[in-house]
Amino acid sequence: MPESWVNSAERIGADLHVKLSGPGGRRAALARALREAVRDGRLAPGTRLPPYRSLAADLGVSRNTVADAYAELVAEGWLTARQGSGTRVAERASPQPARHAGQPPVTAPPRARGPRHDLRQGTPDVSAFPRADWLASYRRAVQQAPNEVFGPGDPAGRVELRQALTEYLARARGVRVEPDRIVVCSGFAHALRLLFSGGVLRGPLAVEAYGLPFHRELLADAGVRTVPLPLDEDGALVDRLGRERAVLLTPAHQFPTGGPLHATRRAAVVEWARARGGVIVEDDYDAEFRYDRKPVGAFQALDPERVIHIGSVSKSLSPAVRLGWMVLPERYVEGVLAAKGEREAWASVLDQLCLADFMARGSYDRHVRRMRQRYRGRRDRLVAALAAQAPHIEVTGIAAGLHAVLRLPPGTEEAAVARAGRQGVALEGLAGFRHPDHPMPATPAPDGLVVGYATPAEHAYAAALSALCAVLPRA
Repeated sequence: MPESWVNSAERIGADLHVKLSGPGGRRAALARALREAVRDGRLAPGTRLPPYRSLAADLGVSRNTVADAYAELVAEGWLTARQGSGTRVAERASPQPARHAGQPPVTAPPRARGPRHDLRQGTPDVSAFPRADWLASYRRAVQQAPNEVFGPGDPAGRVELRQALTEYLARARGVRVEPDRIVVCSGFAHALRLLFSGGVLRGPLAVEAYGLPFHRELLADAGVRTVPLPLDEDGALVDRLGRERAVLLTPAHQFPTGGPLHATRRAAVVEWARARGGVIVEDDYDAEFRYDRKPVGAFQALDPERVIHIGSVSKSLSPAVRLGWMVLPERYVEGVLAAKGEREAWASVLDQLCLADFMARGSYDRHVRRMRQRYRGRRDRLVAALAAQAPHIEVTGIAAGLHAVLRLPPGTEEAAVARAGRQGVALEGLAGFRHPDHPMPATPAPDGLVVGYATPAEHAYAAALSALCAVLPRA
């Protein structure tokens, strides 16, 4: 009998490919084909099989033939049949690949295990994702979406999201913007690629002496030379800016050292951009989370025609929601859209509509306020634990964001990171964020640990703090 495709999508939403051949008639052939499909893993445990009538119609056999084959496999333990649940593949041991005589048994490679305590920076508490509110917004977005939504998208992004972002950014961050100045992207890295790989901006680019290596690598791949600016307690030393065409800053909360850019330096870098015809790229990555006072406003408000403001929901909501935005000076909008292309291939239109609804209904604000309280409590507990168990370790930077920097005694950073790894604590040393071309100061660069206190789930945080304190260098 020829191969047959079993298509019972109207009942179970799945296709099943079986080949009926060999001796014994159709019932025996069907039982043999299903048994082999389970044995070699094509039908996984728990898979629901088509009802008798659907399978019989698709294969051109009688209903009793299918019923008898199913009954035989249930009796042998290959399948299970339960009222209301249908016929499913039984929960059996995972099938083993065939091996020739004399070969040793094949064993599965050991499963990679993550750290017991993950205190790396950059990730929010993913267990706190607002599933119910997000699902409600997604359902409304899909139900209310016009038919055009399911066709090719607008490279600028859905107007519903750009309107919601206009309202939110003006209200919460002081950004001066209209919807036609916003281009939706899939996050900060995507924004950098559009700006520099797309030829909208060119190097050399001044950057802060400490920052994400991934961003430096992305820029290097685009042929952009980066020039490090030294840092002090007031942020980047912008008076060192020279003939660069642009500067990339984290002015609200320097990453990773933790300080804001001083007001006088904000004004100075704007004057530099005006005099040079340059542009400032503002990475506003976690500005919603300031715990000791009201967050400083967005840098973009000082001069919307000299600042490209970039934000995303990767810290405030989840890195799994691949949505970000650029607020652009007018002269760059056309170039960014050209770099992006005519069809929206980066950010899901349905996710854009969902986020627009999520923001418009106040769910985003409520989530940010809730997480601000949680992360403030996390940071306070970190400071209290250090005061009690390691009072010689100082927490530096402002009370903000999802991470803190612990200042260590000179020469102890590398050993502390290695010791933490052996104890199952994932940590990052401050040196890993330093620009490779940053000139070494007269005194040694500070040793430190970048601790992501937002990453662990709430129930695991106390144990993570105890493990952290245990691996810190002694006084």
